[in-house]
Amino acid sequence: MKQIQEVLQQYEQVLNASDANAALELYSSDPIFMPQFAPAQVGRDAVLDTYKQIFQTIQLQVKFTIHEVEAMGEFAYARTSSSGTATVLADNKTTSEGNNEMFIFKQENGNWKIHRYLFASSQASN
Repeated sequence: MKQIQEVLQQYEQVLNASDANAALELYSSDPIFMPQFAPAQVGRDAVLDTYKQIFQTIQLQVKFTIHEVEAMGEFAYARTSSSGTATVLADNKTTSEGNNEMFIFKQENGNWKIHRYLFASSQASN
């Protein structure tokens, strides 16, 4: 599933560039983003607002590893992990970052879009 792998590579790039608008463009017309320790963000406006808030708070430098991609008709899923750093912009403190992720994709107008996304830390808390 080369196109899905390309979307995941683009997602990595927009996270590292702190580009909320570009992140939203990778999502479907009716997305749900489920960040760890937060309520589900339902709809494009909520997803965009959440990315803006994240990028105003931290700068990410992460790399994704794709473990599996499976397509089933107009839907597909990808299981990934990511690792890197997160720098808190308020105090310029950098910490390790690592997550397990599950993406559900939906095909819209011939393109694969992130339809549902959730992640959980793979790092032990201090």
